[in-house]
Amino acid sequence: MTSTTYEKPLPIIDPGTKPFWDAAKEHRLSIPHCKACGKHHFYPRELCPHCHSDDLEWTDVSGKGEVYSFTIARKPAGPVFAADVPYIIAMIKLDEGPRMLTNLVVSDVETVQIGDRVAVKFDDVTEDITLPKFTVVEA
Repeated sequence: MTSTTYEKPLPIIDPGTKPFWDAAKEHRLSIPHCKACGKHHFYPRELCPHCHSDDLEWTDVSGKGEVYSFTIARKPAGPVFAADVPYIIAMIKLDEGPRMLTNLVVSDVETVQIGDRVAVKFDDVTEDITLPKFTVVEA
């Protein structure tokens, strides 16, 4: 956790996403899994987007996947992001199937390629909020 006040926008935790954020705080990546069709999905919602069942459970996943798509932000989205540019916003395809929009934390943004293997990396930004981000790993 950082020792200074975190000034960037934080997620609003509601009952539908609380299990996700609780798991992240424990450095676990947990996403909804449909008991009816057997598929995982992300973002959290009350019905399975594959079969429309409401028979869902939260399951921990590997936190591994690959870069599906990405963009390099070279202009800050506001003053609080100025020190971060350039940074990568990426669509990660988890090994379990779903895609997640997230930050990809790398030392050189110019080296990232679609298909790069990635793993989750948790960032304890406040006492209550941990953000799952991803980093490139060896294949």
